[in-house]
Amino acid sequence: MQELALRYPEVHELIYHVPNGGHRVKAVAAKLKAQGVKAGIPDLVLPMARGGYFGLYIEFKATVEPAPVSASQRDCLRRLSEQGYLAIVCRGHFDAMEQLRAYLRLPRTEVSA
Repeated sequence: MQELALRYPEVHELIYHVPNGGHRVKAVAAKLKAQGVKAGIPDLVLPMARGGYFGLYIEFKATVEPAPVSASQRDCLRRLSEQGYLAIVCRGHFDAMEQLRAYLRLPRTEVSA
C-alpha cells in the first residue's frame, strides 16, 4: 500500500481491503457473517472505472505454496465479471502491482446518464 500512496495517491484514497480471510473464533465468525461478511469476496477492491469496467477486484493467492482458488471465490469472481467488473486472481504482491498498473493505463470508463 505504501507504493500506491507514493505513486498513485488517487488510487490509494479509493482502494480498500476486504477483511474476509483468516481463521477466527466461532463466535466472531458468526457475528461477522450476521453483519454481511460473505465467503469468496476478493481481497482488494478498487472502485475506479477503467477500460469499460466499473472497477477492479483482486483475489490474492500465495506464490511460494500456491493455494487453489476455492469454489466460492471462483463463483464470486465470475459473478463480478458478469456485472462489468474486472475480477482477477493475483499470485503475490508483484503480480498484483503489475495488474494494477495495467488497469490504470486503460482509459477511463465513460458513463452516460
